[in-house]
Amino acid sequence: MKQLPSIISTDPLTDPPEGPEPEESADLAEPSELRPFAIDQAQHGQRLDRALAALVPEFSRSYLQQLIEAGAVELQGRTLTKVSATVRAGQSGRIELRPTPQSQAFRPEAMELVTVHEDEHLRIIDKPAGLVVHPAPGHWSGTLLNGLLALDPKAVLLPRAGIVHRLDRDTSGLMVVARTRAAMDAMVALIAARDVKRQYLAMGHKAWEGAAARQVDAPIGRDPRNRLRMAVVDLERHAGKTARTLIERLDSHTDGCAVRCTLETGRTHQIRVHMASIGHPLVGDALYGGAPAAGLSRQALHAFRLAFVHPVTQQAMEFRSPPPPDLAQALQTWGLDYNRA
Repeated sequence: MKQLPSIISTDPLTDPPEGPEPEESADLAEPSELRPFAIDQAQHGQRLDRALAALVPEFSRSYLQQLIEAGAVELQGRTLTKVSATVRAGQSGRIELRPTPQSQAFRPEAMELVTVHEDEHLRIIDKPAGLVVHPAPGHWSGTLLNGLLALDPKAVLLPRAGIVHRLDRDTSGLMVVARTRAAMDAMVALIAARDVKRQYLAMGHKAWEGAAARQVDAPIGRDPRNRLRMAVVDLERHAGKTARTLIERLDSHTDGCAVRCTLETGRTHQIRVHMASIGHPLVGDALYGGAPAAGLSRQALHAFRLAFVHPVTQQAMEFRSPPPPDLAQALQTWGLDYNRA
């Protein structure tokens, strides 16, 4: 069994995965590989789990401990189940390597994806709410990446199947996906240079007060009180990155408001954090102080406009997506006019 490459990006355009990563788990139903091993002088006198970590380096030590305890390791013809068993130089054995969820993540999975534009270099996807973009702990399958691999066989040759930016699972709307490495590198550069305009329709709690437009310039980092979420932070005291969002009122009602958000940076949960920071958490966004309302339980955020100059043809491109039915119905319930978006 060959370990597949990790698809979790660590490049500057993709913020770190959220929360601590759980341990891998052995899946007894998956195909496995029996791999022989021999203890040499370097492992003499070590614990079994530590020796195996050196001999089978593509798997984590914690996962190898699970395999030992599950009876998947034989040494000198005997099954060992104690991770602390001492090994000796010259001993030999075998380990049954069972795929981890992450090793199985980079697989094509057929799914219905709405493509609003396609050429030989780029594809524009209208992502539905509920679809995870990248495989990650808890979501090793059924992601946009898996769908892209099934949609375009060439995607397997590209990092992250050509995905150059992401949307949260419960955010709907437009995403650009590269179809060639040259287009991918160029789109990454455009996003880094802030030459890709991304605008969102959002629905926040509470009536809007004050100026119709508000420029929020507030750094974002891990919430020091809850590492599973982000927060506006003081960069002199906490790690974080600068973050800027232009928020414009479209309409307001007693219960809430419809706003247009233009990203000037791209941080994890940026709009969600900035809306909460100015007293208008998104409807349905429980993580940042919102709550289900107007019949909507998921976060009220939709990437409705994407504009950039095509990195290969140099043609000006602009795409728009109307709000999906659940968000449109919620806006109508509160009598909010979003047409200026």
